[in-house]
Amino acid sequence: MTTAFFSDERCFWHGGGNYAFTLPVAGLVQPTPGGLPENPETKRRLRNLIEVTGLTRHLAMRRAEPATKEDLLRVHPESYLSAFKAASDAGGGELGLRTPFGAGGYEIAALSAGLAKAALRAVVTGEVRNAYALSRPPGHHCTADFPNGFCLLNNIAVAVRAAQAEGLLRRVAVIDWDVHHGNGTEAIFWDDPDVLTVSLHQERNYPLDTGGVEAQGGPKALGANLNLPLPPGTGHQGYLHAMERVVLPALDRFQPEAIVVACGFDAAAVDPLGRMLCTAETFRCLTRMAMQAAERLCDGRLTLVHEGGYSEVYVPFCGHAVLEEMSGSDIAAPDPLAATLAKRQPDARFDTFVRGWIDDAAEALGL
Repeated sequence: MTTAFFSDERCFWHGGGNYAFTLPVAGLVQPTPGGLPENPETKRRLRNLIEVTGLTRHLAMRRAEPATKEDLLRVHPESYLSAFKAASDAGGGELGLRTPFGAGGYEIAALSAGLAKAALRAVVTGEVRNAYALSRPPGHHCTADFPNGFCLLNNIAVAVRAAQAEGLLRRVAVIDWDVHHGNGTEAIFWDDPDVLTVSLHQERNYPLDTGGVEAQGGPKALGANLNLPLPPGTGHQGYLHAMERVVLPALDRFQPEAIVVACGFDAAAVDPLGRMLCTAETFRCLTRMAMQAAERLCDGRLTLVHEGGYSEVYVPFCGHAVLEEMSGSDIAAPDPLAATLAKRQPDARFDTFVRGWIDDAAEALGL
């Protein structure tokens, strides 16, 4: 049994449009060379790093077919898919909020969803021990009919619905540790008692109006959606406490047949879109905890799907740490910022505040 790594060079060819950071270029907003923060380099450099260190020798390197129209229709309505395809064929455009795409954007997004679908399928069929999908564009902000925040199709939802349709599993837990609220995944599974969605995110980062503790699922699935908004600066110990106090008890209560992680690295300390002070070691530890939960609850069935993370320098080291943990490899890529970030973790007083914040939220969530 091994760890599979799903990627495709074509996903790096997705274009982010005429943006400067998160603002459309217009008026006094001057163009920038990189355009959107969601650019191919963070993901490509992760793949480059695992090739340079030799970690690829300890992974099953895979490609995948694009998600089919049938796969996409289980999550997204025909009206949206048709509009997306037509705009893509006409050279690109933007249909939602901060989701520009170029010619062929529909096909690239379907390929991104296909990587997630294939990764989850490989795990639940027992073909591999666990899997990582380097999906791009990301997916967790995309609702059924509204692309949002760089996300054009909801990759994880497509993967989960495909596995369910094939009869491979029924109860799935989706854990989202991207720094932003997984509003799209929440919306898609809002009234589905068979899918637990848990989002750890910086409070009121993005979207500004979602992700509160009070949002706990629809009438048929009350308690199957859990949000843990965290204060800026939560840091390494705070994230581990959040896993211990909220995520793990929620998993134990739900008893999933498989666990999927929306794996964003934008809670890292140097990310331009977050303020959470996590390190590569944080993501290693979170992965270890998710693996242990999967072993305890669902025969180790764990799939990670790449979401955000916008530091071109640091994302590769965070991802490498996660893949080291998943694969059990002794090939390391030492964190070049470890000493610096260790000195910038919250002091004891703020850490106590964060722990109390998380404990209060856990009580509100009935955990």
